[in-house]
Amino acid sequence: MLITLTLAGMVFGLGIVVQPTDATNPPTAEQDHRLMLQRLGIDELRPGADGWNPDAPNAANADEAKATPYPVLPDPLTNNDGSRVTTPEQWWGERRGEIVEHFDREVYGRVPISAPAVAWRVVGTVEQSVAGHRVNKRELIGEIENSSSPASDIQIRATLVTPASASAPVPVIVEFGFDWEAWARARGEEPLADPPTPDWQRLLLEKGWGYAVLIPTSFQADNGAGLYDGVIGLTTRGQPRDPEDWGALRAWAWGASRLLDHLIEDPTVDGDRVGITGLSRYGKAAIVTMAYDQRFATAFVGSSGQGGVKIMRRDFGERVENVASSGEYHWMAGNYLKYAGPLTPNDLPVDAHHLVALCAPRPIFISVGSLNVEGTWIDAVGNFLGAAQASPVYELLGADGLGADVMPPEGDGVLDGDLAFRQHHGGHTTAPNWPFFIDFAARYFERE
Repeated sequence: MLITLTLAGMVFGLGIVVQPTDATNPPTAEQDHRLMLQRLGIDELRPGADGWNPDAPNAANADEAKATPYPVLPDPLTNNDGSRVTTPEQWWGERRGEIVEHFDREVYGRVPISAPAVAWRVVGTVEQSVAGHRVNKRELIGEIENSSSPASDIQIRATLVTPASASAPVPVIVEFGFDWEAWARARGEEPLADPPTPDWQRLLLEKGWGYAVLIPTSFQADNGAGLYDGVIGLTTRGQPRDPEDWGALRAWAWGASRLLDHLIEDPTVDGDRVGITGLSRYGKAAIVTMAYDQRFATAFVGSSGQGGVKIMRRDFGERVENVASSGEYHWMAGNYLKYAGPLTPNDLPVDAHHLVALCAPRPIFISVGSLNVEGTWIDAVGNFLGAAQASPVYELLGADGLGADVMPPEGDGVLDGDLAFRQHHGGHTTAPNWPFFIDFAARYFERE
């Protein structure tokens, strides 16, 4: 079925003359997905892996012997012209910019020059007890400037919690958080008036650190139809994206950077010791944030899988084709869809280890769950390799890489370098690895 929603006055390569999108009736995710395929000249994509039916023709692979159809990975220390990067100066002056350009164009999309300014305000302050610790809790709103589209009223929601007893600015870990209140209401339930404190928050407060929770869906929805709203829709003026325009992951990372702008100015926060964390799709957002914004001091990346730290060329669990489908494509640039047909993941100019390399030499802790509990979908080995294959860049810049080429047994971890990895015994969560991450981050945050 042909979709005729397009940018006003432009003629696509397929000869489709476009009409403006009706802001009162924006396309569905499926329609927008098809529109991008038309824009790219693609008739159809290869199917993603079926993670539910092991007898399906496209059943998700869980056999490590079949996981490497493309055994040769592109080298992060080889320039586009084939020359070798041998000095830190070459990395910073040449190669890093090439890799950023590849990710901008082909994977996550570009933040537009027209990305709006954000003005922060504190809308609520209270001193209270959290897990037995007295804290100052501030509710923050980032007002996104909307003069280009006054009808768009978009706000970034976040919460900042710091120890009330702190006599000096403290380290803060920013979490990409789920909007549990909206989730409960969507299910017809009343949100808990006093939800339990997550254990990671207690652990940070015991350390004398603070935390912030950023709600990414407050400024960019997690679905394809939402591309016409939020900060992406604001910059496209409610029209379909170009193939190089930013997707939700890049938008969420942009929002985290805008929160960091505010935290750096907060006298209770040590702006040089701010980390970023997230789980699953928000694990993807965390590593994208860390790669693009060098002001973040560390990252704790949880079960990020395909589109995150997992090697994209591997066929184990989720595939590139899944992320390119109408249910997930909104995370990425439109150009990413090409690699699910007619191109293959092996045609990507970069892979996940390049993304990790963009974080060098800053410390990253990569977390995954048990193969038997979390399952195979996020590809624990692929996440490990994303770190291992980035190690040469860390070492070139004078840092310690992962220090291992073979994934350790579940529960052991590789924790001594500036890249760390641990597979815990639990499921799709970072909870069992929080104590290990805090010890890891303390090596940097508590240096004299």
